[in-house]
Amino acid sequence: MDAKNRFETRATFLLLRMEWFGGLVVCAVLGVRHFSEIRWGVFVSLFVVIDAIGYLPGALAFRRSPDGRISRWYFVAYNTMHSLVTWGFVAGVWAVLVEPEWALLALPLHLLGDRALFGNSLKPFGVLFEPHRHPAYGEFERVYLNSAGVGSGDSRRGADAVRL
Repeated sequence: MDAKNRFETRATFLLLRMEWFGGLVVCAVLGVRHFSEIRWGVFVSLFVVIDAIGYLPGALAFRRSPDGRISRWYFVAYNTMHSLVTWGFVAGVWAVLVEPEWALLALPLHLLGDRALFGNSLKPFGVLFEPHRHPAYGEFERVYLNSAGVGSGDSRRGADAVRL
């Protein structure tokens, strides 16, 4: 929402996902238009490596953990591999050292797909690796829904205030 209130309402989260979806559509259209120019081995490799390194190890560790707690390194791996900055750098280096190519569309397609279609973003250390409502967030949501807007006198109750 803003730098002092770092949470999303249901509406702002939907709008954010729609923005990511717009980028996803642009990349998908480019992929379809240049389908025959894509080196598919490179495309699939780039698409898969993001989760092979960034998600699967943490997901397996999480499922094997009796209490769901896993090393912070799994979160670091996830966030590094799911970062637009990481892959923007890799794509830039690739374009300079190899060549600019349409197979690089795998990177934004994967990352924007995660954000737009699944609502996944980067993972903070203070939550479980797989999505579960944090008790503190549940309490915050309860208080927020029952609070009046600052200076407005309006109740948040029933106003689609926070995402569920």
